[in-house]
Amino acid sequence: MTYSEFEDAISPERMHRYVSACANDTKRAMTLYRYNLRLSQEMYAIISCFEVSLRNRINKEMKMNHGNDWLRDFVLPGGRFDADPRVEGTKKIIKKAYEGLLRSHNYNHTKLLAEMEFGVWKYMFNNVQYRLSGRCLLNIFPNKPTSTPQFQYDNTYVFNALDVINTMRNRIAHHEPICFGNTGNIDTQNVMLCYTRIMQLFQWMNIDADSLLYGINHVVAVCNKVTKI
Repeated sequence: MTYSEFEDAISPERMHRYVSACANDTKRAMTLYRYNLRLSQEMYAIISCFEVSLRNRINKEMKMNHGNDWLRDFVLPGGRFDADPRVEGTKKIIKKAYEGLLRSHNYNHTKLLAEMEFGVWKYMFNNVQYRLSGRCLLNIFPNKPTSTPQFQYDNTYVFNALDVINTMRNRIAHHEPICFGNTGNIDTQNVMLCYTRIMQLFQWMNIDADSLLYGINHVVAVCNKVTKI
């Protein structure tokens, strides 16, 4: 395929960043575009495994503390998220999913969990929701280091780590490039930061990431290929 054909399919506007990063070398730009897709595939697979693992650990902990239908119960009248306007956004997401399942006569707790977006799990660690949930969610990280005066490995640390992962997830889901730095140059630093946070939180959850991701974890190798283009 010629570059003009490639650009016609992808769009000149979308290809502009790639061509600019490759010093107007259109062949390199096409290669970079394809490698960005490969890197996005690799990262999305890792993030998907992490998201499911995180959700399941949160659910297990919350069931022990708040019952088998804790997510629904949190937004029902009198629930922990019911009357506090600071958690209105999360409450609306949960209620909308719950009411949709009710209308289809298809509600169960597992289906409601599956309806939640990554951001719901992230915000379980913000200060307000962490407190409303009973300050128990750090229990899902048995290997978490002990905080020191210099480094606080608290719910805020987890929230910020999840924010990095959530941002990367959303970029990939919206077909945005992940192979560029802040100045538009070819750079996988943000990808590696996200990857490192995922591996760290897997370890904190006492999950063997190497075994879980066996055969699908090629992020570092693809990053190296991107930076060599």
